[in-house]
Amino acid sequence: MKSNLQSILAAVACWAALPGAAKADAVTDWNAKTSEFIAEARMGTPPAVRLMALTQTAAHESLRSPAAAAHPDAAIAAAHRSVLLRLLPAQSAAIEQAYQTALQRTPEGPKRGEAVAAGIAAAEALLAVRLQDGGSAPDAYRPLTTAGTYVPTASPAVPHWPQRKPWLMTHAAQFRPGPPPDLASETWARDFEETKRLGARTSQARTAEQGAVAKFWEFSLPSIYFGVVRSVADQPGRSLTDNARLYAMVAQAMDDALIAVFDAKYQYQFWRPVTAIRNADQDRHPSTERDAAWASLIEAPMHPEYPSGHSILASTVARVLDAEMAGRAMPLLSTVSPTAGGARRTWIGTAPFTREVSDARIHAGIHFRFSTDTAERMGVDIAGLAIARFLSPARVAGLAGRAAKP
Repeated sequence: MKSNLQSILAAVACWAALPGAAKADAVTDWNAKTSEFIAEARMGTPPAVRLMALTQTAAHESLRSPAAAAHPDAAIAAAHRSVLLRLLPAQSAAIEQAYQTALQRTPEGPKRGEAVAAGIAAAEALLAVRLQDGGSAPDAYRPLTTAGTYVPTASPAVPHWPQRKPWLMTHAAQFRPGPPPDLASETWARDFEETKRLGARTSQARTAEQGAVAKFWEFSLPSIYFGVVRSVADQPGRSLTDNARLYAMVAQAMDDALIAVFDAKYQYQFWRPVTAIRNADQDRHPSTERDAAWASLIEAPMHPEYPSGHSILASTVARVLDAEMAGRAMPLLSTVSPTAGGARRTWIGTAPFTREVSDARIHAGIHFRFSTDTAERMGVDIAGLAIARFLSPARVAGLAGRAAKP
């Protein structure tokens, strides 16, 4: 049986080999390579999303230099190498090998040297600013307890993420939602019952397909979302510059989405379904019933429930892709998942994709419907900032005009 790491690497390789791989450009190739380095380093999702934002932004910035024009692939390779060596020093041998392989595709000479220098300069300028964003702060989480009383010793994920400097937002709480529903409300009772019924490990109401999709979206590293982005990036007629902009736009939006969602998670500290259902006799609602042995299909992540991290990422990516493809036919969207054995899923349009991700978190037993709905709205707002920054004013105005039509 394959190890978990082997399964992840195999699925990333499968994603890299999806239809269109032969015509993949340097931006897409390096995105796939970075996903492999992330898997090998066993990074958690928030740090991995941050790393992707750094590499994709460095690549995009490198192409702004006139010196990159003769050999843009070399500039992109150099930008990635600089960022990856700084953040993944343990992977230095593999990073250097990938870099040297990439350089062999361009002829040696002064022009290549100038392009490499442009890539390095873009990466170093970015790192000089962004490495101070708070993402490397030590874990200083303080468990709530009284002196001498045991509490579980595993720390929750990235409690310092709300203190990070965003790429697009003015501050982490810019799109902080209101609190989750009151426990005496009908919304709470309705959504409690949905997750309890469909998300239980032993659920008889959840279909086999729903269970399979829940396992598909158990994976959360950025490659599963960039597979969807690649569905657009591989379309005919797109330039290297187009894709550098697209990947940077998505990556920055995804990173800000996680900053925003962890700000809300640690602000409200809302309980996961497994906690709520096992303690339903304490929630003050007469129609919620305790199940002392209830367990979710998928183990709950180590951070608060509200809002949903997967749902905000899916919504953010979907809104950016809608803007990128405005006025043109959206291609069939597709990606693969290591937690589903490398299986591939496809969607006709972004709405089914976004809804599937949110449904999967409920069928996995780790979220409530109000949490996924809230996260989807947050993702739309954050994507709007990325769209405004990366697309031309004329295109943004066109998007606003189409949205205003009845």
